[in-house]
Amino acid sequence: MDPTLTLLQIIVLAIVQGVTEFLPISSSGHLVIVPKLTDWPDQGLMMDVGVHVGTLMAVIFYFRKDVTRLFIAFISFITFRNKYDKCDRHLMLALIISTIPIVIFGALAAKFNLTDVWRTIEIIGWTSITFGLLLYWFDTKSGSQNNLSKLSFKNAAIIGFAQVFAIIPGTSRSGVTMTAARALGFNRIDAARFAMLMSIPTIMAAALLQLKELFEVNNFTLGSDLILGMTISFIAALITIKGLLRWLEHASMTPFVIYRIALGVALLIMVYS
Repeated sequence: MDPTLTLLQIIVLAIVQGVTEFLPISSSGHLVIVPKLTDWPDQGLMMDVGVHVGTLMAVIFYFRKDVTRLFIAFISFITFRNKYDKCDRHLMLALIISTIPIVIFGALAAKFNLTDVWRTIEIIGWTSITFGLLLYWFDTKSGSQNNLSKLSFKNAAIIGFAQVFAIIPGTSRSGVTMTAARALGFNRIDAARFAMLMSIPTIMAAALLQLKELFEVNNFTLGSDLILGMTISFIAALITIKGLLRWLEHASMTPFVIYRIALGVALLIMVYS
């Protein structure tokens, strides 16, 4: 962790991560933008791990009943027991299938350092606009005839491959997975729920990869700054998850699209001027 991090920087970064991880506006993009616009030093890998673990804990806590059932289904499945609900087993397998593409392509991107190459204001500006428009199109033009009980393995794979685009900052992991789900005719609530459930293995895999890097350089320390960042991102993410699902019960994703386009245009003006 960068030793020059201030209390304000920790609080802001944790809130930004907690709020943007599950809204369709790109957490990775915002974590790049904030230091560049404020001239703050990069928060470092340790703080990235901390705030991501905070959001992971939040989504697990919010969906704790679902997670418990899916875990039981997974254990029963790998031990060849029949003590699981068929719907839980199907959803568990769908989540595994949807996670495979991001694990493969994410590992390749990390191996060739592509994520660092893509961490630019210009790319974030263009991806924010492009994927925002795609979200608007499919959210307003697609039907809502499907729910999670109708989620096929093929659909899970399609959503999983869509998630690969989230490797590029500004795309938004939650945004692109919800876009794919809406394109397949899933209602807004279930599109968001599946995107959030998909985030559990994805964030977990990313955090483990980051922890591996820290342990390799013997740079892991569980300090008060890290705990504070985790706690704040946990609270912010929990409030955001609850708020987003309530919002989608009666409204569309258009406000997030407007925000994405406005942000993208502002960033591109800043770059090209």
